[in-house]
Amino acid sequence: MKVAIYSNNGESSLEVASSLKKGIDQSDKLSIDGLNPEIVISVGGDGTLLSAFHHYQDISDKIRMVGIHTGHLGFYTDWRDYEVKQLVDSLEHDNGQSVTYPLLDIKVNYSGSSPSDYGLALNESTIKQISGSMVADVYIKNQFFESFRGDGLCVSTPSGSTAYNKSVGGAIINPSLSAIQIAEISSINNRVFRTLGSPLIIAPDEWVKIAPKTTHKTILTCDQQDLSTRVVESVEYRISKRKLAFAQYRHTQFWQRVANSFINEVD
Repeated sequence: MKVAIYSNNGESSLEVASSLKKGIDQSDKLSIDGLNPEIVISVGGDGTLLSAFHHYQDISDKIRMVGIHTGHLGFYTDWRDYEVKQLVDSLEHDNGQSVTYPLLDIKVNYSGSSPSDYGLALNESTIKQISGSMVADVYIKNQFFESFRGDGLCVSTPSGSTAYNKSVGGAIINPSLSAIQIAEISSINNRVFRTLGSPLIIAPDEWVKIAPKTTHKTILTCDQQDLSTRVVESVEYRISKRKLAFAQYRHTQFWQRVANSFINEVD
């Protein structure tokens, strides 16, 4: 089985990556392949795993991910930095077991004649304004829903509902549900401006279009990375037909993962 190792540059992560490579090199069943892997092992934290996902985005439907965390407990990372030998043993006895997470399709339409961009997000995409309030019309399945005014909007996947979405008051959604969520970021609600003021859960057969009226200084992000600084005419979001698979050697049950990340103490 072909394995890629994707590590951040932290000292502890590089040590774990080196130990992991050594264990794989000593195995008769495993080999290192950074170009066409079957398994991608992320060494670091959730940020590193998101970077690994985007690095292999073009072949994300052909790989399975594994996460080793080398710092604080990560939401996507099932293995600790001192469990390299156990992980190598699990890789050697792999039988294709996996669990899949929904992804977010992003289509960006620019003003003028610029071609549209397409992207995928594992966690979320946000649309904000650098300064002042963002004003944007929100459409659901091509039907006008509301005119938003505030700092911005966050559109997240179920697994991403525990990330930035949670910090702006969104609900946590189990990834077994193929839905996306829209959460407001500091909306303005008064006698003049009015939004629903609540997170929205969008069904898999629906999609969302956000059309900024104030197109200057708009920032569009994908998994906390800037996606575009060009003038955005509209952004369309929907659940992707593709999903990201994680090798389920001992994949933690979702609600236990939530409890471990936000409630239980970590030694």
